[in-house]
Amino acid sequence: MSDILTVSDKIYTCLKIDEVNNLGAARIRIRSLLSAIRVREQEKKQREIHSSAYNRAVFTEEMRDNYTILCPQMSPIHFNMLETAMKKCGYNVHVLQNDNKHSVDVGLKYVNNDACYPSLLVVGQVMEALLSGDYDLNKVAVIMTQTGGGCRATNYVGFIRRAFEKAGMPQIPVISLNLNGMETNPGFKISVGLALRLIMGAVFGDIFMRCLYRMRPYEEVPGSANALHEKWEEKCKEFLGGDHVNYFTFWKMCREIIEDFDHLPIRDIKKPRVGIVGEILVKFSPAGNNHLVDLLEQEGAEAVMPDLIDFILYCFYNQIYKAENLGTSKRASQVSRLGIWAVERFRGAARSAFEKSEHFTPQANIYDLVEYAKPYVSIGNQTGEGWFLTGEMVELIHSGVTNIVCTQPFACLPNHVVGKGVIKTLRKHFPESNIVAIDYDPGASEVNQLNRIKLMLSTAFKKLGQ
Repeated sequence: MSDILTVSDKIYTCLKIDEVNNLGAARIRIRSLLSAIRVREQEKKQREIHSSAYNRAVFTEEMRDNYTILCPQMSPIHFNMLETAMKKCGYNVHVLQNDNKHSVDVGLKYVNNDACYPSLLVVGQVMEALLSGDYDLNKVAVIMTQTGGGCRATNYVGFIRRAFEKAGMPQIPVISLNLNGMETNPGFKISVGLALRLIMGAVFGDIFMRCLYRMRPYEEVPGSANALHEKWEEKCKEFLGGDHVNYFTFWKMCREIIEDFDHLPIRDIKKPRVGIVGEILVKFSPAGNNHLVDLLEQEGAEAVMPDLIDFILYCFYNQIYKAENLGTSKRASQVSRLGIWAVERFRGAARSAFEKSEHFTPQANIYDLVEYAKPYVSIGNQTGEGWFLTGEMVELIHSGVTNIVCTQPFACLPNHVVGKGVIKTLRKHFPESNIVAIDYDPGASEVNQLNRIKLMLSTAFKKLGQ
């Protein structure tokens, strides 16, 4: 806000109000503000109004041929697939692999420390890569998803441009990847071919995540699950990077992946199943959640992660709700219904194979998740993960996964409301539920996180009689 106002010659004043009764300091600042306004009025200065606080470098068609496009890491299992799909469609995308603690430290230099933890992690990844000297700053761009909602998922683009201004590299384009036309770039368009490859890549990623996390804790031969994943990952990359993506080949590959994992030799033992929900980046990013999946497996549990595609369907469904209850575009609602139908058509290949399998359960339907969430939160909660986070917890409980870790990033208010805020109510309705909320931020104590997770797991093991 300070940057937006200052660049248009407005005065920025911030008042912090707390429970202290003495408002003398606030009164002084208000008087100072009024005095400054009067001086400006007397001088009759002409203001130059700017529509944006930061330079927006456009990604042109000429840039497409010789620019490297950096993409921050979020979910390694999925983004390996998506990188291949985008390269095949003519975009030299490079998914960053520097999602670590050092990138968070870099992020703190360029983002206000009151901003949410995921934004620190993402901006830190981008800035660390650009400052490394590995890229030509005049031949590089950054791509970032943008939802248009009221949280950092929209503000990432602004945060990154602000960091570029501060670092003296405003010429670097930031490509906004969105489905609602907020920003367009002549050099980047989501073609039908790219959309198909991205959906297929996301489905492959969800299958790998669901199969790998289900079988790895029980594998008879250590490393066999990871080896199977690597084998199929290469095949899927080869398919997505091929000249033609055939729906029937895709369907066949989905079935074969699930069958291969279903027949993996495993031990006949029982382990507590622990669901992972929360803010999307902290939930899926190993660096964001301090390698939570690995930790759970080391402690003798099985991690259960809902699909990444479910979040996309959540965004689609929100448009339907807005049209039905808030008077927004009926056309957007119709397009969203079509989008849900199309994505579910591609997921149908995996769903039918999961239903026939011995060890796996099929994915949830987005309309079922809506019904799961309705008794506990309004579907109008659409900021952050909104009602979707609550719906995921209820769906996990219904599927027999009663132990849940709710990953809560620092400064993510909406997810605290629909995550931590509903846990007491869920425990009341589902007495068997064992839910713990874990806070993640740059200064979080890993020992404290570990202790809380171990306490939750001790209850889980008691339920199994171990």
